[in-house]
Amino acid sequence: MTSLQVCFVSHFPEYRKNQVDLLALLVLALIQAKDVRHAALAERCCGNAQTASVIRRIERFFDGHPVCPLDVARLVLALLPDSKRREFIVDRTNWKLGLMDVNALVLAINWRGVAVPLLFELLPHGGNSDTDTRLILLGQALTLLDCCDVATIYGDRECIGQEWIEGLAARGLPITVRLRVDTRIDSLPASDWLSDHQPNTKGIVLNDVVIYGLPMNVVLTRTDQGEPLIVASNAMAASRILKGYRKRWKIECLFRALKSKGFKLENTHMTLRSHVARLLCLLTLAYLWSVLVGIDQDKVLKKHGRPAWSVVTLGLRSLVRACSRQLGTLTDELLNLLQLWTPHQKAQGENVGY
Repeated sequence: MTSLQVCFVSHFPEYRKNQVDLLALLVLALIQAKDVRHAALAERCCGNAQTASVIRRIERFFDGHPVCPLDVARLVLALLPDSKRREFIVDRTNWKLGLMDVNALVLAINWRGVAVPLLFELLPHGGNSDTDTRLILLGQALTLLDCCDVATIYGDRECIGQEWIEGLAARGLPITVRLRVDTRIDSLPASDWLSDHQPNTKGIVLNDVVIYGLPMNVVLTRTDQGEPLIVASNAMAASRILKGYRKRWKIECLFRALKSKGFKLENTHMTLRSHVARLLCLLTLAYLWSVLVGIDQDKVLKKHGRPAWSVVTLGLRSLVRACSRQLGTLTDELLNLLQLWTPHQKAQGENVGY
């Protein structure tokens, strides 16, 4: 683990040595356990301390460790270089512990076909986020990058409203968003534009129409089930909107990897916002490493042409295998994987899907 500690010292220079040591310890434990429960993490922590002592140490991490979303986001951007303008996705994930809602608004970066969490805001309630919270989240992102670096932000029907769209425009941030059927397009409800449209027919393309007071391009169509699909963008030509909007679903793959298919986030019994925030920071680091390990691995394709396993699954398996082979000394395999924590400048374009 010493090498991971060294990597974290360079990335988190303001943390004390014992804080860096604990962060590195828990990242490795989380990867091996693939479970966020304290007892599961304690079982995977190296050392000779009794399990009860390790659990208390883990509790102290969640009580007061200085790790914060901005520090982790800065590291994410450093380790995921991109020669082009970046695409982002905003969405919510939520779960319940008894009657308590745990609700997180997440801003993810789309990197080489994989959504990676960048920043998040924990909501003090269940249900949708509001405009102010979303703008606060993007304001934090703009402390780390320039609006000129943003190609577009993908959002679903929760991320609409005149104040929201105008707020993005004021910050120089383009958006590609799915609209509701009652959204007005050139003063007419979107449902009126689709009134005569049938499923499995060519969609309606509108250029430079007014939505929430701003000129946007729009595509209106219906899904195979007949549900209206209306997507607007001020970031791309109308002919590219639907292909671009499909990337929004990558954040659903991210949430699935954090939950049922990866780290079992919903197993946590923590609901305090500060505790959940530290847990999400820890998960981001483990997820980031899994992506870096899995992104260039050979992928087996199924008959439909999509990979049999996600990038995160491939990377996580390799990390678990490398950690399990470590018997007192670092293996060459694990040392090579640790080198991925060193920032690099070259970025390769690759279309990787789930």
